[in-house]
Amino acid sequence: MPRVPGTKTGRNAELGLLALAMILVAAYGATVEANQFDKITPTFWVPAALLSVLFVALHLVVRFTALYADPVLIPTVALINGLGVGFLRRLDLARSIALKQPEPGIFAGVGGRQLAWTLVALVLAAVLLLVVRDHKTVSRYAYTLGLVGIVLVMIPAVLPASISEVNGAKLWIKMGAFSIQPGEFAKLALVSFFAYYLVRKREVLSLASRRFLGIDFPRGRDLGPVVTVWLLSLLVLVFEKDLGTALLYFGLFVVTLYVATERVSWLIIGLVMFFGGVYLAYLLGASIGGPFANFYDRATVWLDPFASENYDRLGGSYQLVQGLLGLGTGGLFGTGPGAGSPGFVPEVRNDFIFAGMGEEIGLFGLSALLVCYLLIVERGLRAALGVRDSFGKLVAGGLAFTLGLQVFVILGGITGLIPLTGQTTPFLSAGGSSLMANWLLIAMLLRISDAARRPATAGPAQSGGPKQPPVQLHGAMTEVIKP
Repeated sequence: MPRVPGTKTGRNAELGLLALAMILVAAYGATVEANQFDKITPTFWVPAALLSVLFVALHLVVRFTALYADPVLIPTVALINGLGVGFLRRLDLARSIALKQPEPGIFAGVGGRQLAWTLVALVLAAVLLLVVRDHKTVSRYAYTLGLVGIVLVMIPAVLPASISEVNGAKLWIKMGAFSIQPGEFAKLALVSFFAYYLVRKREVLSLASRRFLGIDFPRGRDLGPVVTVWLLSLLVLVFEKDLGTALLYFGLFVVTLYVATERVSWLIIGLVMFFGGVYLAYLLGASIGGPFANFYDRATVWLDPFASENYDRLGGSYQLVQGLLGLGTGGLFGTGPGAGSPGFVPEVRNDFIFAGMGEEIGLFGLSALLVCYLLIVERGLRAALGVRDSFGKLVAGGLAFTLGLQVFVILGGITGLIPLTGQTTPFLSAGGSSLMANWLLIAMLLRISDAARRPATAGPAQSGGPKQPPVQLHGAMTEVIKP
């Protein structure tokens, strides 16, 4: 798409921010080696250089396919992704030192695999940008995507525990050395389906039945979709044994519903239904056990992680306590990259990577990392406000909220705010499923932000014709009037 004369695309700013991000990643790698080996090896810069090549390649794809996309998204995500690769390589270095083995190669160990998965994830993001030139075309496949999303969510629940269960949560499909978490991809499909459905049903769902305490509540007949998603989320909670996934899907639907209708009553109804269902599952776990027993055990551990009967190395609260101790040891400024002992925290590569990094970069470092996540969410919401069609608004808003809620669920679990979940930290945790799915999420936000920031004279990405004028609907919501 040609650039409109006199307009700023932000691509040069994106490239500059990307260079700054990679400098920080290289500095992190150098500090890790200085603390691990008491010297900096001549190859400390290689992982950052390889990541730079990959991210610049995606930057070039954006230049040709989404010229006006938000320039902050890729550098911010690249910084988080790069720090994740650096921390995982730091774990590999510590292991090699402990076992008195040679320094692992760039593509060896968990850090090397994460680097390879980053390549795959960026290729998928580039393919999405090349194939989907207009985000509205996704709405044509909304019902198919909805069905695919539900299937992906439920597959681990019906598989035997030997194939699908890891650390008590049935979220995986394991085939030998290969494993995948289908729920990571399900959230992308379900966001598109929810957005399309709510655009079509928005007027009906906005109708109020009665007013209570100044809040308009919907009609009883319109509660069907919410009850259906509520039941599905409880099935995930019971059969997949994971509170975080259930909260993620139900919260996604309720918030998207709120954005579409601007009814606070939907948020109230959603919160009451979800926490009521969770409390019921806890009571059933205490009384009859069965499929509710796992959630009851996790809730018991959460309520008193330092109780002697809960402190169990093979399960229970051991990893939660170790994570809390790691965060406490880090203090305000941390022990320094590579100078901590994250190996004492189980699953520090996955669920507890925040705790492992928090010990070394401290509260200030973790706060800066959380600000990066907040910036991604804010940019996603800005794209939702700027795009002209209702479908794009709901998709961008839903994707941004999904990322923010996932970070909250993870951070809440390792700090004891909510029970532990099986969720992975976006762009940080080891694993290809999460990395690929979240880079696809970013690619979709880039596509929508391109439509939101593109000057009206530039026309749509697929044609040179002018955009149709918007018509204001429901305050912030607008929709393009098609001839």
